[in-house]
Amino acid sequence: MNTNAAELYKRIESNPSFTKMLFRRALQDPQGALDAICQLGEEINLPVTSAEVKEYLASLEDSDTKQWLVKARGGL
Repeated sequence: MNTNAAELYKRIESNPSFTKMLFRRALQDPQGALDAICQLGEEINLPVTSAEVKEYLASLEDSDTKQWLVKARGGL
């Protein structure tokens, strides 16, 4: 996979306050959380599409991330 999704995920993961905000938003508005991820990518020069984010997250073997996705009810 040749996208910015992996690097963007690392940066999001390294910022606990942003991670919490995205988690809360995903529970209430999964598409809004996805939009916020894509917007952040644009802002820090790591543009991604919604499809790239979904594909990258689906490829992870991280159980915490998998649980996060389940809680977001498949919106991401």
